[in-house]
Amino acid sequence: MSIEKGYIQVYTGNGKGKTTAALGVTLRCLCAGNRVFFGQFMKGQFYSELRAAEYFPGLIMEQYGNACFVGKDPAPEDFEGARRGLERVKEALTGGEYDMVVFDEINTALFFHLLEVEDVLAVLDQKPEKTEVILTGRYAPQEILDRADLVTEMKEIKHYYTKGVEARTGIEN
Repeated sequence: MSIEKGYIQVYTGNGKGKTTAALGVTLRCLCAGNRVFFGQFMKGQFYSELRAAEYFPGLIMEQYGNACFVGKDPAPEDFEGARRGLERVKEALTGGEYDMVVFDEINTALFFHLLEVEDVLAVLDQKPEKTEVILTGRYAPQEILDRADLVTEMKEIKHYYTKGVEARTGIEN
């Protein structure tokens, strides 16, 4: 089932669930017989969702990050990973092989100036009519929000992290 008209979705905000929402739409897209490219910016560690490609042959998942640097200055390899990732999602977006392309944590990469907003917008300018695009991550810049067709802000009301609960395999990781 090909997508008739693709839109640009953004999931942002300080609440939990941005990547999870993108994964939910990914599941729907795959189960409808479509192909999805899921590129994760700023992520280099293992997350359980990386196993999804074992179950869904129409899914490609790639990571473009190193160990988490949040709270310190990005290293040169963080910039290189982000640039490499943007080039890969551009190839996936323009290559005609995928019905949906996810730029996971791209907004956070923009916040840390690993990429320039203009460069991401230039990639979005090349989006084929029938390709759905999802951009996730906190701190989505206004230019990205303006370009999007759908914007959802996740707002944290309460989170068990504040009680010391670590990321749990299969739930947050």
